[in-house]
Amino acid sequence: MKTSKILKRFIPYYRKYTGILLMDLFCASLTTVCEMVFPLILRYITNEGMRDLASLTVGVVGKAALLYLVLRIIDAIAFFYMAYTGHIMGAKIETDMRRDAFKHLQKLSDSYYSNTKVGQIMSRITSDLFDITEFSHHCPEEFFIAFVKIVVSFFVLSRINLLLTVIIFVFIPIMIVSCTYFNLRVRKAFKEQRNHVGELNARIEDSLLGNRVVRAFANEDVEIEKFQRDNVNFLDIKKTTYFYMASFQDTVRIFDGIMYLVVILAGGIFMVKGLIAPGDLVAYTLYVTTLLATIRRIIEFAEQFQRGITGVERFVEIMDAEIDIFDEEGARPLKDVEGEIRFEKVSFEYPDDHNEVLDTIDLTIKKGEKVALVGPSGGGKTTLCNLIPRFYDTTSGTISIDGQDIRHVTLKSLRSNVGVVQQDVYLFSGTVAENIAYGKPGAARSEIIEAAKMAGAHDFIMELKDGYDTYVGERGVKLSGGQKQRISIARVFLKNPSILLLDEATSALDNESEYLVSRSLDKLAQGRTTLTIAHRLSTIRNADRILVLSGNHIVEEGNHQFLMEKRGMYYQLYTSANQING
Repeated sequence: MKTSKILKRFIPYYRKYTGILLMDLFCASLTTVCEMVFPLILRYITNEGMRDLASLTVGVVGKAALLYLVLRIIDAIAFFYMAYTGHIMGAKIETDMRRDAFKHLQKLSDSYYSNTKVGQIMSRITSDLFDITEFSHHCPEEFFIAFVKIVVSFFVLSRINLLLTVIIFVFIPIMIVSCTYFNLRVRKAFKEQRNHVGELNARIEDSLLGNRVVRAFANEDVEIEKFQRDNVNFLDIKKTTYFYMASFQDTVRIFDGIMYLVVILAGGIFMVKGLIAPGDLVAYTLYVTTLLATIRRIIEFAEQFQRGITGVERFVEIMDAEIDIFDEEGARPLKDVEGEIRFEKVSFEYPDDHNEVLDTIDLTIKKGEKVALVGPSGGGKTTLCNLIPRFYDTTSGTISIDGQDIRHVTLKSLRSNVGVVQQDVYLFSGTVAENIAYGKPGAARSEIIEAAKMAGAHDFIMELKDGYDTYVGERGVKLSGGQKQRISIARVFLKNPSILLLDEATSALDNESEYLVSRSLDKLAQGRTTLTIAHRLSTIRNADRILVLSGNHIVEEGNHQFLMEKRGMYYQLYTSANQING
């Protein structure tokens, strides 16, 4: 991505802080003036002393010193503002960018997360933005100071000796071109380095989250070897980065030496021939030193610039990730939901691999009806359920709730009316109460307890060390599968949706836990339109209707007794399951 395009996306973040930025640049100009006046004071004192030492009185020297003292006080105040308030502005811009990235991530569909490593995402919104504070503060400041110093230096040096100034300034474009070559390679190396940090984060996350599997298979050495391989690759990338950085900095030093050599040689010859006064040569040397320091600072800042621009580029890549699922213009809230769901000629294929999962599905589910979905793996059961809350959008056809196309209602209102209980329960790091309250943020403790009682979770929660204030651990690791499932059911009770989706909610549980959770689910399903994806077919015998999905279509439909008498696919699935369990 071109630097100009990246900056175009970044500059609008200054808009909120225009006043601070302008004040920062004003303070930068004050510090620059203070620095540029010193050689002029020294030039005046030296030339006066060389011309007529008697005229250089203590009073004259004292006035010059007082002027410089005042300038240094101004410089100290201006620098403090730049170092403190300027950095705060940078930190605020970093915070705003991280907020925007996180908000955008919340809007991305499941397909994005299916194809992107969490470690890479975390790297982009954390470490990649760490350099933004320094970048956003110093970038305008450094370039502004450099511009002022170069213009003032050229003006003052030209007044002292135009020929010598032209000779000095001829080297500057050559120096910039030479350094740009290495600068571009430093940026490329930084981008590769940041990408690998994301891969390293993903590797660490994968290994730590799967640490029980690692230990169960005694594969600690395998994980260490994989990590070490990535770690060494990261070291190789850093070596490349440091090679270009060293070449970059060495080029700067070489040109420094050449320009100082020109001042010594040409300036000395000019002074011998009377073309420049001793005081002027001293001032000239100081200005050249200032000029070189400025150029060196800008070139060295290029490293920080490339770190910052790389971070912005990876931020922009997140912000440019397409939002597939969004509220269309004029979308209205879904209100007073009764729960009738209708699929009309619905087809779906995954956008990344175009694998067709559903093909022209026509289905009507009545208000309060309990429908079970069964069939072989990959038949589209979970996908069909995921289309209702718009975790994915249909490829073609429409889905409506109470006659309203779900694409014409707001996502928030749609998902507020749909409750999901999955096989793989996710509990957030926090307390039991906080996890239940996730179904209704801001819920009173009494509401949380009532929801837990309805889910059959209250008794075991009270037996925990701190009751509802017990810390559940990362992903609820301190609780059993049945306990986590009942907490997730309590969360849905608190949400109180009109439509309920149960995605193999008991398939991973032991018999006792399955019985307890099934009772809770039966209670939860009362009065709600319910779709149940069943792994154990014995749990859905009492469903009002059973749909058998296979080959992207609904191949059978009816209640348990009807389908058993039909002796089709459902009969085969049911009898096979009984033989396995028996």
